[in-house]
Amino acid sequence: MGNALTLLYAHFCKPTTTAGDAGSFGSHGGSSADGGVSALAHDIFQFELTSQVPEGLSNHVVSSKKAQANWYRKLLDAWSEAKPPPKTSEEASKFVADNLKEHQKADVEGLLAFYGLPLPQTPGQSSANSQTSLPQGVKFEFQTLPVDMKAIPDGDTITVYVSTTEPWESSNIPKDVRVAAAQRSKACADKNYTKADALQKKITISGYRVLNVRNQEILARKYRIRLRGIDAPESSMPYGKEAKEELVKLVGGKCLRVLVYGEDRYGRCVGDIYCNGKFVQEIMLKKGLAWHYSAYDQRIELATEMGKGGLCKAGQFMGFTES
Repeated sequence: MGNALTLLYAHFCKPTTTAGDAGSFGSHGGSSADGGVSALAHDIFQFELTSQVPEGLSNHVVSSKKAQANWYRKLLDAWSEAKPPPKTSEEASKFVADNLKEHQKADVEGLLAFYGLPLPQTPGQSSANSQTSLPQGVKFEFQTLPVDMKAIPDGDTITVYVSTTEPWESSNIPKDVRVAAAQRSKACADKNYTKADALQKKITISGYRVLNVRNQEILARKYRIRLRGIDAPESSMPYGKEAKEELVKLVGGKCLRVLVYGEDRYGRCVGDIYCNGKFVQEIMLKKGLAWHYSAYDQRIELATEMGKGGLCKAGQFMGFTES
C-alpha cells in the first residue's frame, strides 16, 4: 500500500513542504480550494509514515485526536484503493463525506473546512434550484432544532436555534466560535467544567450555543423570529397569555421550517413559520389570538382567515373594527 500511495501522492500533490509542515495547505495556508486536495493527500501520506494527524485540526473539529487518527486511517485505506483518487475540490469533499459518513457531521464539516474544501451537495441539490424553489421574496430558509417552550415570550415571537451542520450555517461559522466549541468539548472530556462553562459563555455571546439534543452535543446558531404578517397582544395584555399558550402548544418542542423575508428594526428575522406542514400564522388567526398586520402585509389569504370567524378576540379588545 505504501508504494502505491507514494506514487499517487507524488503524481497529484508534488508538495514543497517537509514532513514537519504537514497540514500547511488548505484553509490553514493554501491559496485555493484545489490546494486543499493537495493538502489532504499530503496529510494522508504523512499519516501513513508517522501515524500523526495534522497540527491545528483540533481547532476545527470536536472529537479527540484518537478519533481523528481513526478518520485518517479510513481515508488512507480508501485513497490507496481509489481509481483514480480525487483531483478536484468537489471530488475530495465527496470522498471525505462518503468515507466518514458514520461520524458526526460537525467533525466531517470541520475537517472539510480545515482543508478549505466545499460541503458536498446532497442528491438533487444545486445552488441554482435551491434558490428558485423558494417563494418570491424569501432570502433564505432553515430548519430549526426543537423549540424550547421558554423561548416563546408572546404570540408572535420565537427564539430558535439552528444546527451549524445545516448548509446555510456550516459555511458561515466564525472561526473563533468553531475554535471555542472544539476547546469546550476537550474541556468537558477532561472534566474541566469551569473552563467549559467559560467557553460556553463566549460562544453564547457570539450568538451561538452548544445544545444537548438527544444525548448529542450540537453547536447551534441563535435566531429571534418575528412571525410575518400577524400581530398578537403582549403577554401582559388581555388575551396575551392565551396567545402565548397557543403558540407554545403549536411549536413547543418541535422542529420548524422558517422562511426568512428580512429583518426588523429590533434585529429579528421576519419570517413565515411552518410546523409539521401547517402554516403557524394562519392557525393563530383562525384561533382568534392574533390579527392580520395589514400595515406591513398585504396577503389576502391572511386577511381572509381573520375574517372567517369574525374579528379575533384580541382585536376586539384592542379596539379594532372589521373592514
